[in-house]
Amino acid sequence: MSVFSAAELAYLRDDPHRLGRLATVGTDGMPHVVPLGWSLAPGAAHLEIGGRGFGRSKKFRDVAATGRAALVIDDVLPPWRPRGIEIRGRAEAVPGPAAHIRLIPERVVSWGLHDGAAIEDTYRARDVEAGGHA
Repeated sequence: MSVFSAAELAYLRDDPHRLGRLATVGTDGMPHVVPLGWSLAPGAAHLEIGGRGFGRSKKFRDVAATGRAALVIDDVLPPWRPRGIEIRGRAEAVPGPAAHIRLIPERVVSWGLHDGAAIEDTYRARDVEAGGHA
Protein backbone atom coordinates (compact mmCIF):
# COMPACT_ATOMS: atom_id res chain seq x y z
CA MET A 1 0.00 0.00 0.00
CA SER A 2 1.31 3.44 -0.94
CA VAL A 3 1.63 6.44 1.38
CA PHE A 4 0.01 8.55 -1.36
CA SER A 5 -3.70 8.95 -2.15
CA ALA A 6 -5.01 7.78 -5.53
CA ALA A 7 -5.09 11.40 -6.77
CA GLU A 8 -1.52 12.01 -5.57
CA LEU A 9 -0.28 8.82 -7.23
CA ALA A 10 -1.96 9.78 -10.50
CA TYR A 11 -0.26 13.18 -10.37
CA LEU A 12 3.15 11.71 -9.55
CA ARG A 13 2.89 9.05 -12.24
CA ASP A 14 1.51 11.37 -14.93
CA ASP A 15 3.90 14.27 -14.36
CA PRO A 16 5.75 14.65 -17.67
CA HIS A 17 8.34 17.10 -16.36
CA ARG A 18 9.71 15.23 -13.35
CA LEU A 19 11.03 18.47 -11.92
CA GLY A 20 10.81 19.29 -8.24
CA ARG A 21 12.53 21.46 -5.65
CA LEU A 22 14.47 19.76 -2.88
CA ALA A 23 15.01 21.55 0.42
CA THR A 24 17.80 20.52 2.78
CA VAL A 25 19.55 22.16 5.72
CA GLY A 26 23.33 22.33 6.01
CA THR A 27 25.33 21.67 9.14
CA ASP A 28 25.51 25.47 9.56
CA GLY A 29 21.69 25.62 9.78
CA MET A 30 21.38 27.41 6.42
CA PRO A 31 18.54 26.16 4.18
CA HIS A 32 19.34 25.09 0.62
CA VAL A 33 16.72 24.67 -2.15
CA VAL A 34 17.46 23.37 -5.65
CA PRO A 35 15.44 22.23 -8.66
CA LEU A 36 16.13 18.65 -9.71
CA GLY A 37 14.76 15.44 -11.18
CA TRP A 38 13.12 12.68 -9.18
CA SER A 39 11.41 9.33 -9.64
CA LEU A 40 8.78 7.37 -7.77
CA ALA A 41 10.17 4.07 -6.49
CA PRO A 42 8.43 0.81 -7.36
CA GLY A 43 5.66 0.29 -4.83
CA ALA A 44 5.42 4.08 -4.35
CA ALA A 45 6.86 3.86 -0.83
CA HIS A 46 9.49 6.55 -1.40
CA LEU A 47 11.03 8.86 -3.99
CA GLU A 48 14.53 8.69 -5.43
CA ILE A 49 16.44 11.83 -6.31
CA GLY A 50 19.68 11.76 -8.27
CA GLY A 51 21.69 13.21 -11.09
CA ARG A 52 25.14 13.60 -12.56
CA GLY A 53 27.90 14.04 -10.00
CA PHE A 54 25.21 13.77 -7.35
CA GLY A 55 27.43 12.20 -4.67
CA ARG A 56 29.58 15.35 -4.64
CA SER A 57 26.67 17.78 -4.30
CA LYS A 58 25.75 19.96 -1.32
CA LYS A 59 22.27 18.44 -1.18
CA PHE A 60 23.79 14.95 -0.90
CA ARG A 61 26.15 16.08 1.88
CA ASP A 62 23.30 17.85 3.70
CA VAL A 63 21.16 14.71 3.69
CA ALA A 64 24.12 12.56 4.78
CA ALA A 65 24.63 14.90 7.75
CA THR A 66 21.01 15.51 8.80
CA GLY A 67 18.91 12.65 7.42
CA ARG A 68 16.08 15.09 6.56
CA ALA A 69 14.71 16.69 3.40
CA ALA A 70 11.54 18.01 1.75
CA LEU A 71 10.52 17.92 -1.89
CA VAL A 72 7.86 20.01 -3.66
CA ILE A 73 6.51 18.94 -7.04
CA ASP A 74 3.99 21.37 -8.50
CA ASP A 75 2.60 23.08 -11.56
CA VAL A 76 -0.19 25.46 -12.60
CA LEU A 77 -2.97 24.62 -15.06
CA PRO A 78 -4.62 27.46 -16.99
CA PRO A 79 -6.09 29.86 -16.28
CA TRP A 80 -4.86 29.65 -12.67
CA ARG A 81 -5.19 26.24 -11.01
CA PRO A 82 -2.13 25.51 -8.84
CA ARG A 83 -1.61 21.90 -7.85
CA GLY A 84 1.15 19.92 -6.26
CA ILE A 85 2.58 17.75 -3.52
CA GLU A 86 5.01 18.49 -0.70
CA ILE A 87 6.77 15.48 0.79
CA ARG A 88 8.71 15.89 4.04
CA GLY A 89 10.56 13.14 5.76
CA ARG A 90 13.54 11.01 6.48
CA ALA A 91 16.18 11.08 3.78
CA GLU A 92 19.01 8.67 3.10
CA ALA A 93 22.13 9.54 1.12
CA VAL A 94 22.88 6.37 -0.87
CA PRO A 95 26.52 6.47 -2.07
CA GLY A 96 28.02 4.71 -5.07
CA PRO A 97 28.34 5.16 -8.83
CA ALA A 98 24.62 5.96 -9.03
CA ALA A 99 24.53 8.04 -5.83
CA HIS A 100 21.06 9.24 -4.94
CA ILE A 101 18.81 10.40 -2.12
CA ARG A 102 15.98 8.20 -0.93
CA LEU A 103 13.16 10.34 0.51
CA ILE A 104 10.84 8.39 2.80
CA PRO A 105 7.62 10.35 3.43
CA GLU A 106 6.66 11.24 6.98
CA ARG A 107 4.31 14.11 6.07
CA VAL A 108 2.47 14.55 2.76
CA VAL A 109 0.67 17.77 1.80
CA SER A 110 -1.17 18.12 -1.52
CA TRP A 111 -3.36 20.76 -3.13
CA GLY A 112 -5.35 21.10 -6.34
CA LEU A 113 -5.49 17.34 -6.89
CA HIS A 114 -8.85 16.60 -5.27
CA ASP A 115 -12.34 17.89 -6.06
CA GLY A 116 -13.30 21.20 -4.51
CA ALA A 117 -14.92 24.51 -5.34
CA ALA A 118 -11.77 26.43 -4.37
CA ILE A 119 -8.09 25.60 -3.95
CA GLU A 120 -8.57 25.68 -0.18
CA ASP A 121 -11.11 22.84 -0.50
CA THR A 122 -8.53 20.62 -2.22
CA TYR A 123 -5.83 20.92 0.47
CA ARG A 124 -4.86 17.61 2.12
CA ALA A 125 -2.21 17.25 4.83
CA ARG A 126 -1.38 14.18 6.83
CA ASP A 127 1.39 12.50 8.73
CA VAL A 128 2.44 9.09 7.51
CA GLU A 129 2.22 6.31 10.07
CA ALA A 130 5.35 4.42 11.09
CA GLY A 131 4.26 1.45 8.96
CA GLY A 132 4.46 3.59 5.84
CA HIS A 133 0.75 4.23 5.25
CA ALA A 134 -1.04 7.53 5.23
